Amino acid sequence: MYLEFWFDFGSTYSYPAAMRIEALAEERSIPVRWRPFVLGAIFKQQGWNDSPFNIYPDKGRYMWRDMTRITSQLGLPWQEPSQFPRNGLLAARAVCTAPDAQWVPQFCREVFRANFERDEDIASPEVIDQCLTASGTVGQTVLEEAGSAETKGRLHQQTRMATEQHIFGAPSFLVGRELFWGNERLETALDFAAGAIAFPAYEQTPRANT
Repeated sequence: MYLEFWFDFGSTYSYPAAMRIEALAEERSIPVRWRPFVLGAIFKQQGWNDSPFNIYPDKGRYMWRDMTRITSQLGLPWQEPSQFPRNGLLAARAVCTAPDAQWVPQFCREVFRANFERDEDIASPEVIDQCLTASGTVGQTVLEEAGSAETKGRLHQQTRMATEQHIFGAPSFLVGRELFWGNERLETALDFAAGAIAFPAYEQTPRANT
């Protein structure tokens, strides 16, 4: 059994999840597949043209305070980004060039650090090149592949897959058909993948909204 980690590089709550998922997964011997997607496209399907944390001020204020608490509790560096949400398309496309390559987890963490620790523009090719180099791969080669129509199509397809899996936010964790949403659900998702916990059978027919 493996766990799929669905995230957006501009997502605040994806940051702490990305920084701790590998160690927690290794403790349980669970492979992790890193799956970036375009959260903004999901939001548009829900009728939002921006992050709900920007649309709803109270929700935004809570999120920023919550991130301060979470990162403090976990001992993670934190700097509120001067732009939110940042455009993570280039970074996501970089991952799509070789989604299961050994450098991908470290690269993802480097991008999250750039965004949420150093307040750097992760849409910048220079920043992404630095993150790729720090991850032990050839940045320029990956960047060239990331700009290809084929790679752009892969990210588009991956975002469509997220929609088909009923993913509506980030971070999300998928174990088989079981979907877990939110950084605070990471341990539960991993325990489920490891067989340490079980839940009632998944409903075959989703309940309609009333």
